[in-house]
Amino acid sequence: MISLQATIRNNFGKKARSLKNQGQIPAVVYGPGVKNFSLQVDEKEFKKVLLKAGESSLIELRLDKDPLVSSGQEKKPVLIHDIQKDPVSGNIIHIDFYQADLKEEVKVMVPLVFEGTAPAEKDLGGTLNKNMLEIEVKALPQNLPHEIKVAIDSLKTFEDHILVKDLVLPKDVKVIKDPSEIIASVLAPQKVEEELATEIKENVEGVEKVVKEKKEEVVIEEPKG
Repeated sequence: MISLQATIRNNFGKKARSLKNQGQIPAVVYGPGVKNFSLQVDEKEFKKVLLKAGESSLIELRLDKDPLVSSGQEKKPVLIHDIQKDPVSGNIIHIDFYQADLKEEVKVMVPLVFEGTAPAEKDLGGTLNKNMLEIEVKALPQNLPHEIKVAIDSLKTFEDHILVKDLVLPKDVKVIKDPSEIIASVLAPQKVEEELATEIKENVEGVEKVVKEKKEEVVIEEPKG
C-alpha cells in the first residue's frame, strides 16, 4: 500500500493560510465511526501519491501524532475523497481523506485507460468514440483498483463496440452500471461529419434564437407630439 506522511494540524485561520508558503496542504480525515481531525501533508509528496494511487485506491496515512488516543494507531488506511483547487491558479488548496471501514464495500469512480489500436480507426479512417472516461465500481476499500484498462483492438469494424460487460475487472470488484451500455466504438468518417454538422447547426440556431429574443426585447418608443 502506498503511504503518505502527515502531520496533525492545530493551527487554523491566518496561520493555516501560511501553510502554502511552507509547501504544505491542509487536509481533514473523516469516516464512519471516526472523529474528524485536521492535518497537513507535503505538497510534492502528495502529488506523487496522487499520481500513483489516484482517487480510487487505498493509501496509508502515517501520522506523527495520533489524535484518536483510544485507538492507539499511527497508520490510517484512507481514500483521497476530494481535492479542492484554486479556480485561478489550479493549485491544490485542501484535501479530504476518507477513512473507510475495511469490512464495508464502498463505491468510487475509477478512470478507464484505453489501450491498443482500433483497426477500424487505423485502417478504415474512423474516429474512436469514448462514451465513458470513468466508471463507478463497488468493492472493499483494499480491493479498489487504481484504473481499469480497456483494450480497443477488438474494434475492427464500425459495427463493433465495447460494452460494460466486456470489461475485465479485478477480483471482488463490481461495476455499478448497466452491462449493455456502450463504452467505446469507432465512428465512420461520414458519421463524424454528420455529427459535426448537426452540432454546428444547433449552435447556429441557438445563436439566432438569442439574437431574435434580444431584438424582441428592444422597444422603440415614438416621440410624443
